[in-house]
Amino acid sequence: MAQRVTQNASDNASLLPLVDEASRQCREKPQRVSVDTGFFSLLNLHGLRAREINGYVPDANLSYELKDKGRAQGIGRSKHLRDPEHRRMRRKLRDPAGRQIYAQRKAIVEPVFGVLKQQRGLRQFRLRGLHRVGIEFTLAASGYNLSRLYHQKK
Repeated sequence: MAQRVTQNASDNASLLPLVDEASRQCREKPQRVSVDTGFFSLLNLHGLRAREINGYVPDANLSYELKDKGRAQGIGRSKHLRDPEHRRMRRKLRDPAGRQIYAQRKAIVEPVFGVLKQQRGLRQFRLRGLHRVGIEFTLAASGYNLSRLYHQKK
């Protein structure tokens, strides 16, 4: 549906453009978006809400908690946690139903990267330059999607 290659250390600037591209490709907006901590920002939380998309986007502290490593800290200490959207996200992801939806992300997204790296040898890009790397990754993702479609029809 949509993929993007960037040189940014964090993915948070990529979430809304990816959601918009997926909406364009599918000709309808997604009902739900579940992403890892790298995509967290207040701008993304508010952007998903404005698009009326049910997001599951943990902050770094909550991610720690979701991995059963203890309770997330910082309520009331951070400017971010005063934001109602951030508080709503924490409540949603602490709820058992929200946790279950967020946990599905690992089974949907992570295997794709595993297949591309392990089975298809995409451990590093062969081309140089952001534009060319983007093309290489687009071809790899398209090939993966085509093979999935082919095997589903058997």
